[in-house]
Amino acid sequence: MQTDQKDLITPTESSGIKETNYGALSTLVTVFFFWGFIAAGNSVFIPFCKHYFHLDQFQSQLIDFAFYTAYYIGALVLFAYGAFGGKDLVGKWGYKRSIIYGLLFSALGAAAMIIAVNANTFAGMLVGLFIVALGFSLQQTAAQPFAISLGDPSTGTSRVNLGGGINSFGTTIGPIVVAIALFGSTAAITDEKIAALSLSKVIILYTCVGALFIAAAALFYFSKKVPSGISLEKVESGTKALYTLLIMTGLLIIMFVPVFNSYKTDLTNASDAEKHSLEAYRLKWLLGALAIVIIGLLTANMRARKDAAGWGAMKYPQLILGMLAIFVYVGVEVAIGSNLSELLKQPEFGGLQSSEAAPYISMYWGSLMIGRWAGAVSAFNLSKNTKLLLQVIVPLIAFGVIIGVNTLAQYNMEKLYFYIVCVLVQIAAFYISQDKPARTLLIFGLLGVLAMIIGTATSGTVATYAFLSGGLFCSIMWPCIFSLSIAGLGKYTTEGSAFLIMMILGGGIIPPIQGKIADVIGIHQSYWVAVVCFAYLAFFAFAVKGILKKQGIDYDAQVGAGGH
Repeated sequence: MQTDQKDLITPTESSGIKETNYGALSTLVTVFFFWGFIAAGNSVFIPFCKHYFHLDQFQSQLIDFAFYTAYYIGALVLFAYGAFGGKDLVGKWGYKRSIIYGLLFSALGAAAMIIAVNANTFAGMLVGLFIVALGFSLQQTAAQPFAISLGDPSTGTSRVNLGGGINSFGTTIGPIVVAIALFGSTAAITDEKIAALSLSKVIILYTCVGALFIAAAALFYFSKKVPSGISLEKVESGTKALYTLLIMTGLLIIMFVPVFNSYKTDLTNASDAEKHSLEAYRLKWLLGALAIVIIGLLTANMRARKDAAGWGAMKYPQLILGMLAIFVYVGVEVAIGSNLSELLKQPEFGGLQSSEAAPYISMYWGSLMIGRWAGAVSAFNLSKNTKLLLQVIVPLIAFGVIIGVNTLAQYNMEKLYFYIVCVLVQIAAFYISQDKPARTLLIFGLLGVLAMIIGTATSGTVATYAFLSGGLFCSIMWPCIFSLSIAGLGKYTTEGSAFLIMMILGGGIIPPIQGKIADVIGIHQSYWVAVVCFAYLAFFAFAVKGILKKQGIDYDAQVGAGGH
């Protein structure tokens, strides 16, 4: 793959491109679709593995644990290469080639899944999913800053939002497509259907998934519209940052081991007091893991401010606070959705069975799509009035798509028709935010706090809608946090991107923390965890604007023309 001079990324170019490369962007968003499609498909794959391999609930959740942990490990390996080699691997390969390699690596994971299915080994399936997600980690590390670099910085966040909207569409249709592929219909998946499932269908599914990864890699390879995005800049040694992350990783492993070992305890004849004691024991170690992440990152930045040598991108406070923001954002997004089914089983929420709760869970994840579709409007060169009109129409269309898709899947969506009121609140929030990422994040963070407080203080339909609206307010947070966190990093941009991708780990820590708190104070009041998370995200939005201004970056002024 030859590199033309025009394909190289320089600090000047990465902050001064005026015209959006729509050809490259249209190719790039295909990988965003894969992330959502595959991750959402796990929701169908988990019950199959639970039945076929006779797993308990915790063992079945190892699928998500393996999937999300791979992001952390993958990003850590990329940074380690740069810290010791003095070169950013993604910068050396270029964004384009990095995505191609990531797709091929994910295809290798799909092949491992096929081998594991044939061998009837659950551990092999976990390894396969881990490899798929390692490929995703490389793709995400390259794709996020790549999307921002494909045009003017003023619309960079909107391009990430566009990718997020495509990602959410993949999340919405992923379970439906997988259900059709495996079970031949979109009707609710029952234990009987899972028991009757032929392994040959699982093999065919992952054969198709692997083929799609290879096809996407070929699309990138042969596309002349996609620039290589190579950076030839030498990266300063980040060995201090690496050692800090390795120490944090070791401590996190120490914290997780007791949690995993505790699940071997037989609670069949245990008293309520013994069960409560065990849950408190697990919660203690999970909170310890959370403390390690927070204290470790803040300590690293404090030391980097005194002596920046060896700390690389960690010397930038916007990145450190942004890493915590990504950690919290992914955590709260997953926690709200993961605990929703249990919440709706409570009498004050209608006492719904799992199949009856499915439309609500679908609406929650669909809410992410609604917001991201609205946020993506600014990625296009439109007049002010047209943009304003579309920011009203597009969310309503997305809402209609979710209702329509679930109706086709034979779910009764009547009780969710009035959820459109929450969508209208989000539309108003978009208008007030004026396409400024710090302001947008602050407004949506505060709305998230308000929604979660309303949800914990009430019950029934009002509380249900309030908790579902958490998806609306989470929807545009990723691109806002990402853009604000890597602003001003220059040659450390891809390194900072890798750090941010690592913090997807929050999806593996915050949800179980809420789950353990639910065992102590009840599932309803456990949503105070979400209140705290949204409060931090609002704080980050407020603090990062001042941090960037001290560095001579008026980020809201730069993005006044668009971008969420």
